[in-house]
Amino acid sequence: MSNVNGVLVVDKPAGMTSHDCVARIRRLYGTKKVGHTGTLDPDVTGVLPICLGQATRLVEYLQELPKRYDVVMRIGSSTTTEDASGEVTRQMAVDTASITKERVEELFCSFLGEIDQVPPMYSAVKVNGVRLYDLAREGTVIERQARKVTIYELTLHEIQVGDGVVDVSFTCTCSKGTYMRTLCVDLGRVLGYPAHMKLLRRIKSGPFVQEEAIPLQLLEDAAADREELSRKLVSIPQAMSFLPAIQVKPERVRAVRNGLVTALPGVSAEEGSLICLFDGDELLGIHRVCRGDKGLYAKAEKVFPSEV
Repeated sequence: MSNVNGVLVVDKPAGMTSHDCVARIRRLYGTKKVGHTGTLDPDVTGVLPICLGQATRLVEYLQELPKRYDVVMRIGSSTTTEDASGEVTRQMAVDTASITKERVEELFCSFLGEIDQVPPMYSAVKVNGVRLYDLAREGTVIERQARKVTIYELTLHEIQVGDGVVDVSFTCTCSKGTYMRTLCVDLGRVLGYPAHMKLLRRIKSGPFVQEEAIPLQLLEDAAADREELSRKLVSIPQAMSFLPAIQVKPERVRAVRNGLVTALPGVSAEEGSLICLFDGDELLGIHRVCRGDKGLYAKAEKVFPSEV
């Protein structure tokens, strides 16, 4: 398929890695330039934006945006991987009467904002050039440095009481790099119990929501219909619609296309922020707002050819 440029919002099924999804999309669309905007573990389902063609140049911006998840935390047992795929390492009967709506919501409030989070051993984080999950598979546990992450929202949905365990369903909106598995472990620890992540589904990634996510099977069913596959793509201007859109004066369009800086008279924007420059409906590029002696100007970060 020629001239494939855009973002495909895939609803990733369980049992596949994000890399597997990228490989299938590469074959479906017949293009080598494919990349995703944030890894999902094999057991996790949900929104996986995959960039194709010129849209692969958006990955660095899209992957930095907040994510939203539907989570089920099981209180009463911990596992080697901090999720349901691991071996149980500790069990403890839960005083189910103590896990109340009021207590959980108070706990959630205490976790809002910037927090320190230690990456799990079963993660792709590299220490001295070695991925933690490779060490974990060898039975090695090493000290990990805490990282700053931000929790923007924690909303309780349901508390289900079982035989000595409690399942807590909630939604979390968080910054890039937040481990939901570790969040569940940390929440359980404050409650006084071992815990792990039972289920996880990503329902939003940056501007993309689950309502627009397309099951991978539906895409594969449409493999013979090239036009149908093309219609599934979100255009580059649409994908970047979360940034301010600034129209360029006709006499400056050619200069902007050539990557030259251009003044931003009358534009109100924060220095250092990103904007998109347009010629009508056509995206010229992604630019960084800078300040000079004569005021604000736009410095090119990505300039796009006219066909996108």
